[in-house]
Amino acid sequence: QVQLVESGGGLVQAGGSLRLSCAASGRTFSRYAMGWFRQAPGKERDFVAAITRSGGSTFYADSVKGRFTISRDNAKNTVYLQMNSLKSEDTAVYYCAAKDSPIYYSTSIPYDHWGQGTQVTVSS
Repeated sequence: QVQLVESGGGLVQAGGSLRLSCAASGRTFSRYAMGWFRQAPGKERDFVAAITRSGGSTFYADSVKGRFTISRDNAKNTVYLQMNSLKSEDTAVYYCAAKDSPIYYSTSIPYDHWGQGTQVTVSS
């Protein structure tokens, strides 16, 4: 088992930036592929970004590619999502997720550990 806690959300103006953090408990963080997902009111949970165990490979949804960057620091048991050039359509609750796997996944179904979410609101 691993516990995940997101932080760093808040209210920003369009064009601004935020960095989300996901802190993980446990001693085996480096075994987990990590993903970020988001869910807006009345919408399904959508994939945002994913990163492999070592951080050597990343993948992004087309809607955020070039604006968002996922990274991880295994020494700190933390994964990050740097969000730049934010748009109003980025407004959502952002969740981090973990899967004990050597590969990442771009759908929510394979992930079996989830954080509680952090709210990101982008004003125009």
